[in-house]
Amino acid sequence: MKPLYLSHFTTTTAIGRGLAQTLDALRQCKSGLAPCDFDTVDLDTYVGTVEGVDDVVIRADLQGFDCRNNRLLQLALEQDGFSNAVNAAGAKYGRERVGVFLGTSTSGIFQTELAYRRRDAVTGALPADFDYAKTHNTFSATDFAQRFFGLTGPAATVSSACSSSAKVFGCARRMMEAGLIDAALIGGVDSLCLTTLYGFSSLGLTSSQACRPFDAERSGISIGEAAALILLERMPDTLDADAIVLLGIGESSDAYHMSSPHPDGLGARMAMQQALAMAGLKPEQCDYINLHGTATTTNDAAEGKAVAALFGSRIPCSSTKGATGHTLGAAGGVEAVLCALALQHGIMPGGLNTTQPDPAIPLNYLLDNVEQHINYALSNSFGFGGTNCSLLFGRAIQG
Repeated sequence: MKPLYLSHFTTTTAIGRGLAQTLDALRQCKSGLAPCDFDTVDLDTYVGTVEGVDDVVIRADLQGFDCRNNRLLQLALEQDGFSNAVNAAGAKYGRERVGVFLGTSTSGIFQTELAYRRRDAVTGALPADFDYAKTHNTFSATDFAQRFFGLTGPAATVSSACSSSAKVFGCARRMMEAGLIDAALIGGVDSLCLTTLYGFSSLGLTSSQACRPFDAERSGISIGEAAALILLERMPDTLDADAIVLLGIGESSDAYHMSSPHPDGLGARMAMQQALAMAGLKPEQCDYINLHGTATTTNDAAEGKAVAALFGSRIPCSSTKGATGHTLGAAGGVEAVLCALALQHGIMPGGLNTTQPDPAIPLNYLLDNVEQHINYALSNSFGFGGTNCSLLFGRAIQG
């Protein structure tokens, strides 16, 4: 594939709003996980909450979209000059030539949970002010972002569980190659809700402590909320020294089980192989891998087998979910931005909370930050049902 340019990007998670706070948290090995006190939830687990979401006021002309998920999205749109960049792209290419592709898993389901508490006591009817299409529907965030900027190009939501906001890179690439768009606003957003927290708890997948990816004593995930946004464009004629490009995308669907990965990580391995092949790189050329690393027993073991089979045990790797929590449909976008920061600033983040890497998983798993120049970084996102996606990023100007 022809490389695509990440002209602007931003993320807002439990470790910070925008790139400066995020980078500072990575350098300080700061985790955003804390005991769960979200709404009425009564679970012994940790979560990654974004502070200030409830204080966000949705823009007046878009009040019908008001829900926690879209408030988090608007908060992220306002960081790092991202809104100005999207508006500039719309003016440059034409607003019909800028696509919008966002990933989410549960969208604004918390708004529906709140609405159910206000059902009519006699009829059971939901309150008249509840708007499913603009809040809960998975297209809500994409619709909100498109209207926020007055964009009229192709738009779609990807909801493939935890690979959602990684797969949007593939959507944008295909639309560009088809000549339908010249730029795309991509990324993802997922916010805390009772359905997710109790749902994962019922599956026995949540931990009673801050998650410990790839640790010998790992015991489950810590759910987080986040938004990540990227403006993806064709390669310009000139690039600055810190420019980051998308070099390869690998997607697979192994469909081994509704929720568990193939025990040998076959689908994950296929996705990584495709990303490398599309980029024209050999495994040994990759400098760092941001692992999916959910901290569940089976997921980490399967991913570890796939990575070891393809890369061996040399390449430094880590999961950043010990810092942000597992942000579900937003995870692919968040970790794409973290890879971009790693490439720009020469930092490979250590996996927080992990103290004793599982000896049965032969990887070069980083417990502490490593600061060194890197040229290529791979980001893994693997969702329920074997919806796998790997993204390969690089510095446009190699050092």
